Amino acid sequence: MTFVVPFDGSELAEAALVRALEYDHVLEEGIVAITVVPERKRYAREKGWIDEDEAYDVDAVVERLREQVRALAPSAAFEYERLREFPPETEIAGHIERLALEHDPSVVFLGSENVGRVVTPLTSVGVHIAADDAYDVFIVRQSAPPKVDVVDPHADFYQTTDSTGDDGNDD
Repeated sequence: MTFVVPFDGSELAEAALVRALEYDHVLEEGIVAITVVPERKRYAREKGWIDEDEAYDVDAVVERLREQVRALAPSAAFEYERLREFPPETEIAGHIERLALEHDPSVVFLGSENVGRVVTPLTSVGVHIAADDAYDVFIVRQSAPPKVDVVDPHADFYQTTDSTGDDGNDD
């Protein structure tokens, strides 16, 4: 079993990866960050991987994502899949789910503002991934550190992402 983190480089994906790392320190499951990279500029722009006028170098984007994962969770594995087309979100979610299932995950750590709300956008990849009952889903909706005493927060990560000045502790 392993912890799987769908990773697109966003702030919440980073927080999900760090959260998985914190839980891994306690439970020793191992972590795999997975990414699906469509080879279309529109998706890359939507994800913030490239600027409006920037050329899309898929290999460079994959390497940046790999480096992000390595910087946050050096022990985590990184896997990706390139897609030639720009499929609908449900198909992207299907590719992510297939990659996740290859690792027999005990938990998928999913960074998402939308999953689990009463009203969910139809374009949310996370909604489709969270719907599978083959694994548990840990939804990370904020970058703040966890409030679980056994889990040792990575202060350096939370200090750089929490712009409120709150260290996340209730002390």
